Amino acid sequence: MEIRKIKEEEMPKVLDLIWRTFLEYEAPDYTEEGIKEFKKAIDDKNWISERDFWGAFENEELLGIIATKNYNHIALFFVDGKFHKRGIGRALFDKICELNTSGYYTVNSSPYAKGVYEHLGFEYTDSEQSVNGLKFYPMKNDKILEYIQTKKNSKK
Repeated sequence: MEIRKIKEEEMPKVLDLIWRTFLEYEAPDYTEEGIKEFKKAIDDKNWISERDFWGAFENEELLGIIATKNYNHIALFFVDGKFHKRGIGRALFDKICELNTSGYYTVNSSPYAKGVYEHLGFEYTDSEQSVNGLKFYPMKNDKILEYIQTKKNSKK
């Protein structure tokens, strides 16, 4: 598996994976308003351009993506459902941790993904929120530098 920065010409494939995965796993937790709000965000070229996208590939097939804003906020994190539970999300998370210099990540986790973020060491910073129909849980992991050091030590 290769983890690399997404190329501009790959963005249609990326946005398709995000939308398909959102509809299958996330949308059931949202109202129609929330679903439309999410679609509006991923269709907004300016919103997308303000994020850095990384993808997991195997034989040029896109398996999953992670997008950050300012290298300390996870904005999007999706793994194609047929590739869940294979370590792809962990590999994507590890990659962005290598790029993080602030020592922390924040995320507004969907109800579906909060267990994933808990597994990655995130803790709740507030109770469930809702904006324009999108329910989310503000979370933070402020042990990124420790996490990176542990990963480096385990490779020795």
